[in-house]
Amino acid sequence: MREHEQIEDVEVGARTYDASSEDVLEHYTRYPNRWSRIRYPLREYAAEFIGVMILIIFGAGVDCQVVLGGNTKVASAAKGDYLSINFGWAVGTALGVWVSGGISGGHINPAVTIALATFRDFPWRKVPGYIFAQVMGGLCGAGIIYANYIHAIDLVEGGRHIRTVPGTAGLFSTYALDYMTSVSCFFDEFLGTAVLLIVVCAINDARNGPPPSGLAPLVLFIMILGIGASLGMQTGYAINPARDLGPRILTAMVGYGADVFTFRSHYWLWCPVIAPIVGALAGVLVYDTLFFTGSESIINRPNAKARAHHERAMNAERQRPIAGIENV
Repeated sequence: MREHEQIEDVEVGARTYDASSEDVLEHYTRYPNRWSRIRYPLREYAAEFIGVMILIIFGAGVDCQVVLGGNTKVASAAKGDYLSINFGWAVGTALGVWVSGGISGGHINPAVTIALATFRDFPWRKVPGYIFAQVMGGLCGAGIIYANYIHAIDLVEGGRHIRTVPGTAGLFSTYALDYMTSVSCFFDEFLGTAVLLIVVCAINDARNGPPPSGLAPLVLFIMILGIGASLGMQTGYAINPARDLGPRILTAMVGYGADVFTFRSHYWLWCPVIAPIVGALAGVLVYDTLFFTGSESIINRPNAKARAHHERAMNAERQRPIAGIENV
């Protein structure tokens, strides 16, 4: 034992050890070494990056397996159906949130991040870093899946030099069906994301029967499965700008070119990016206006009379949003 360490009482479990002059107690620190000090401010952004990467690995992966496996040049029998795709995206969402939730809150979606910063107390200073990490996670996840399925894509397209939009580009990003009007595309993504955020708010509302700690990913699994099965056909239910933009950038880099951005008058911007953000804002607005009573929401900020009496609403949001893990 080192004789010159600071001496104090340390409680371990239910027992207290009283240090004498001969006993030396270790101190717990957030930074046991140099790397831990470097890592600490990066943990939340890294968690968002990895969370979205996991989402895309499962989501784009199931897209590739089902669609490419349905081609007789790739496989002799189909390797799934539309329900398989719904399950793959639901699993990716649940596991992405599970991995990142206790560290960053498990947003893994810029629309969620922006909505919580706008209506709740998520700090705006973190928003740019979160969004960058989320988009880069989507890009890297798509890159991993593209490398994994590149030979199957070559067989379906007819060669390494052939890449079509939407064609196999639709395995990584969303492209609306031909009969959909621009307004209908926007509304479809708006609706799906609004529903998503209403549920996210509900599972993090301590006064509205939230799931047990750590089980929010299971609720998200059910929700994404339901959105895909009910609202997914027409636009591919992006409901997440990073889920679409990151992989779209990857496809532009690997040979699909600028067509992934110019498709349908820059569809990539107004449908899978802007519409989910607007839908997320609407979803939180509806929930906070009608249900949420916590002080975290701007809807419940004290008015002049309440401030004069030093009154405010109680906190009601579970920490950390959106994972449902308390006191992390």
